[in-house]
Amino acid sequence: SMPKNYQHNLALAFAVKEINENTNIMPNFTLGFHILSSYYTARMTYKATLSLLSAQQRFIPNFKCDTENKLIAVIGGLDTDISANMATILAFYKVPQLTYGSLLPAQGSKMSFPYLFQMVPNEAFQFMGIIRLLHHFRWTWIGLGALDNDNGDRFLHIMVPILSENGICFDFIIRFPTLTYLEEEADVLLKQPVNYAIHHNSKANAYVVYAQPTSMFVLGVLLCAAPFLALPPLHKVWITTSHWDFESFSFQRIWDIEVFHGALSFMVHANKPPGFQNFLQDINPTWAKEDGFIQNFWEQAFDCSLRNVMVQGAVQNSGNACSGNEKLDSLPMTLFEMSMSGHSYSIYNAVHAVAHALHSIYVSQSSGRRLVKGKQLQPWQLHYFLKNIMFNNSAGDTVCFDDNGELKTGFDVTNCVTFPNGSFVRVKVGRLDPWALAGKELTLDDDQIVWHRTFKQSLPRSVCNDPCPCGYSRKKREGEKFCCYDCDPCPEGMISEQKGKRVDACVKCPGDQYANNHQNQCIPKDKSFLSYKEGLGIICVILAISFSLITALVLAIFLKHQDTPIVKANNRSLTYILLISLLLCFLCSLLFIGQPPVKITCLLRQVTFGIVFSVALSSVLAKTITVILVFMATEPGSVIRKWVGKRMAVFIVLSCSLIQASICTLWLSTSPPFPDTDMHSVTGKIILECNEGSATMFYCVLGYMGFLATVSFAVAFFARKLPDTFNEARFIAFSMLVFCSVWLSFVPAYLSTKGKSIVVVEIFSILASSAGLLRCIFPPKCYIIILRPKMNNREQLRKKRN
Repeated sequence: SMPKNYQHNLALAFAVKEINENTNIMPNFTLGFHILSSYYTARMTYKATLSLLSAQQRFIPNFKCDTENKLIAVIGGLDTDISANMATILAFYKVPQLTYGSLLPAQGSKMSFPYLFQMVPNEAFQFMGIIRLLHHFRWTWIGLGALDNDNGDRFLHIMVPILSENGICFDFIIRFPTLTYLEEEADVLLKQPVNYAIHHNSKANAYVVYAQPTSMFVLGVLLCAAPFLALPPLHKVWITTSHWDFESFSFQRIWDIEVFHGALSFMVHANKPPGFQNFLQDINPTWAKEDGFIQNFWEQAFDCSLRNVMVQGAVQNSGNACSGNEKLDSLPMTLFEMSMSGHSYSIYNAVHAVAHALHSIYVSQSSGRRLVKGKQLQPWQLHYFLKNIMFNNSAGDTVCFDDNGELKTGFDVTNCVTFPNGSFVRVKVGRLDPWALAGKELTLDDDQIVWHRTFKQSLPRSVCNDPCPCGYSRKKREGEKFCCYDCDPCPEGMISEQKGKRVDACVKCPGDQYANNHQNQCIPKDKSFLSYKEGLGIICVILAISFSLITALVLAIFLKHQDTPIVKANNRSLTYILLISLLLCFLCSLLFIGQPPVKITCLLRQVTFGIVFSVALSSVLAKTITVILVFMATEPGSVIRKWVGKRMAVFIVLSCSLIQASICTLWLSTSPPFPDTDMHSVTGKIILECNEGSATMFYCVLGYMGFLATVSFAVAFFARKLPDTFNEARFIAFSMLVFCSVWLSFVPAYLSTKGKSIVVVEIFSILASSAGLLRCIFPPKCYIIILRPKMNNREQLRKKRN
């Protein structure tokens, strides 16, 4: 066996010695032990197990004649298959078995091996710890290594799906051959250079190895022998499970283990029992006559021979003879460690667990009588007490089992630090506690971790691709694993931001936010509306007020000169109605400026404008019809004379206005306008607007005004050349032409603009069309009233008519 495994024997001997010297545990009884090697083969394992169940001097299976050396429990073994082979036989005899290295699956193990206790946690916890570790360092592109046997197959069958589910890919899988002889090792080494080069050139810097004694031996030989085979150094981060150890023969003592510098391992939790190192200091070849392993260990560890050490009590030195005074602390740590390893600590706890179970039987009155009488204690009686045992060992750790017969403990995360002289130190840098809160099972102290020197003490990267920058998303490469990808820019309006995590896809910003130019951040949108404080809003207000004042001034002039002929011509009342309507049209444009805070504002905007403008157009139409009726009424015997008068004008204005009012009423009762927000029309803006509710009704209102304007234009056009004094028909025709031109241009402009530009277009249309009416009809009259008052009399009117 490997020299390193000899510490397991010493831990067993130390624990037995500690118990026998403790008067508080099993007084008057002596605990003994017998150690057999399995040689990592099933045949030798079965034979060794049957030897424990037979006579000590002769191998007679199923016959036990010893009265003093009574088998109570078995501790072993280190390998999963070895433990299973032992349990197959021991289960028939109901002998409790405490395995210190195997990590059998929880499901089915208690049914197949009900008397099996595991001094280590379940293997699934390690798999969870590996995932947590890879996530902690953001390693998504790794290599996997396992033995080419059933255990390796089981590891890969479980681990590969878990990696995929957690967003981690493997670049390759190394399958280590199961070796028994060194010639097989040499044959494997000759076949490795090609695969070795592939591993060396891989982007993966983190290698997860399912560590078992033989797999780590093969890996260690391959990596340490690389310089002799002219292979480049394979500087990676080795992540290993709890079986990992430097197991070397004596001829490997000179090999450089620097390649393992910075390795991370999940080791079964171990502590330092007091007195163990002093116990190791006293070890020498003559310390135990019945130790069948010490000679082989001593010769391998110190590279010497013990055959001539003791000859008739005198030490005789030969060429390479051992003195017997060699000290274990002088050995390289690859051959022997003075601190107790995780496996040795598990053996130590297993011995104490058996002793405390026996002590529980002893202190029990009924069981104590059977033990005192002797020959009545059977191994199966120990099972109940082992299952329910709980105690604190000398190192201060609590020892107890869960319902699956597994020790309730965790794993230490260790960092391997190597030195040029071949020694190394395992530094505890973290802890894996399976019973911690979800997501908090693994704790690491990153500042204590030492990486391989080639990484220059910076965190190694183990990814297939560099992370996509902000503003880009991952695009899968055809035929490759999902960890390898290309980066594509995010579509317009979408972002991607890392914030410590990888970027998988672009996401849309919330409705009230928009993507910045780099598409890596969502920015709150500004509220957009035509404000009184901005340039366009100020211009519109100035124009509306200016036109309102001009209209008011014209109305005042007409009121002041209301008895003059030019004011009386073409129906003075209609003139007043028209001027007041135009004044209100200019003022109602102010309703479109400012933030629409309440529903009443949206209700009044279009309805007020529609009705007031319809009144103005109705007045214009009534004026035009009046001109025609007056001309027709001047003919002798005309029946039209009775239609001329205020009643006809009032009827036209009221009827035309009521139709528009009815349309608006229907609009408000079915689908009225309401305050709304448009977050998508303009990038980076939240448009505060009045939703028209029903677009059909809105265009009905506009259409009806267009109808009135068209009729007014047609009538005025035919009446433009009538021989009447102060005939307004030609001015009305031109004003209606302006009106129709403005509103025909309004429709496409309204449909093609967005945001507050729509409001500006509508305000401009209202002001332009109203100003057109004002400008075309009233300036000639005001010119005569103010600048040519002599023309504003009856005599002048008669001369002009004649």
